[in-house]
Parts: sequence; C-alpha cells; structure tokens
Amino acid sequence: MTTVQVERPSEGVVLLRLNRPDARNALNGELRQELADRVQEVERDPDARCIVITGNGKAFAAGADLREIVGDTPVEIMRRRVLELWRVVADCPLPIIAAVNGPALGGGCELALHADIIVAGENVPMGQPEVRVGVMPGGGGTQRLMRAIGKYRTMKLVLTGEPITGAEAAAMGLASEAVPVEQVLERALELAATIASRPPLAVRFTKEATLAGADAALDTGLVLERHLFEFLFSTEDQKEGMQAFLDKRQPAFRGR
Repeated sequence: MTTVQVERPSEGVVLLRLNRPDARNALNGELRQELADRVQEVERDPDARCIVITGNGKAFAAGADLREIVGDTPVEIMRRRVLELWRVVADCPLPIIAAVNGPALGGGCELALHADIIVAGENVPMGQPEVRVGVMPGGGGTQRLMRAIGKYRTMKLVLTGEPITGAEAAAMGLASEAVPVEQVLERALELAATIASRPPLAVRFTKEATLAGADAALDTGLVLERHLFEFLFSTEDQKEGMQAFLDKRQPAFRGR
C-alpha cells in the first residue's frame, strides 16, 4: 500500500494524501521518503502549479511513529535523515498548502510548518508534544515556530507540550486560517486553484523572495525582491497579464 496517494483535483493542482489512516498517519521512514519523492516528482511536472498536502482519514499526521524509533541510538536517528527529507518539502519552488484536517502533532505539526499556507480545522489539535515523551522537536519545530509566532508563544508550546486548536493557531499566526473541519480540504483546494490560475513564474519568484528575504537583512531582501520584480518584465506572462487588465479580459498565462 502506498503511504502517499496522489490526486489531481483541478488543473495545475496536485493533492498529496498521507495514507496511514490506521496509524493516524504517523510519520515513519517509509512515509517521509515517499512524501519527499512525490514532492520532487511534482516539482518536475511542468503542468503542476500548486501542491496540497492533507491526511487520509481523521488525522493530518499525529506525529512520528514512536514504535519505529523508541529503541534507536543517536547514530540511528541521524541516519533516518529527517531534516534532509523535510528539506525537500521546504525547498520546493511550488507553493504548498497544508490542509490540516485532523490532529497535527509533533512531526505532523512540523510538516505543516514547512508549507507556505496552512488551512486548519477550527477544533483540530496542533502542537509539539515531544517533551512529554522525553525528547524535543527535531524536525524544525523550535526554529520554525519561533519565526512564525515569536518567543513566548513558542516557549509555551514546546515546554509544556500542550496542544492548541486550529482556531487558536490561526489567531496567533501559526495557521493562515481556520475553518470547520469538514471544509478544510475544500478551502485548501480553492486556494490552490486560485494560485494555479496565477502566472507561474510570478508565483515562483514571489515565494522565493519572501522566504529568502525572511532570513536576510532588510536591505538584502529588498535588493532580491527588486531584481526578481525587474526580471519578470522579460516574461510573456507579464505582457499578457497587464494587457489583459487594460483590455478588461481574463489573461491566459503560459509560464513563459
């Protein structure tokens, strides 16, 4: 059984479903590797414009599969290459939306944090409970949370291990928005379809500038933004988009 199901619900949109429903989509080595493989495949697809990641069943991802790692040594943990596999998701040039349709805890929350947009169910639990089992976040949780919601909220989450709801996550900036859980995937696909309708080069460079500038000095980020903005004036999509606006018609973007 594949641990990641691939669907194409609309033009330009690729849906990746984590598929270990009996284990609440717990993240074992096989699932992590297959997710990285599928993301790389989609990245190479010229027709793909946006990725949505969600869980199959009633969970997004309930964390790492503790049965797989409980007896590991430090070297064995290192060889699992978790950060390397998550880096594939983080470095994907296509926008990624996490549709958090159920619990997103530990590694599941970290996976969502690698996305560009998070749509969370209002009542689904999210958080980093690792401290409750004797460890700490190890897939980027402490660093990505700090950058998303600041020191004091991050410290509360990682030191207590207590979860928050999707609605609370949205209120503090950990999620883009929260909706009733039965509407999560529908809303995520709606956003993905909107992004897929935009000019792909402009979308790609917007994501690149936003993420690269976040870890750079302001002046450096502004230079990067300006150069990418200027480069887009060499594209057919820029000419088409602006002319379509002036002509009061829908543009036909081709990624050129």
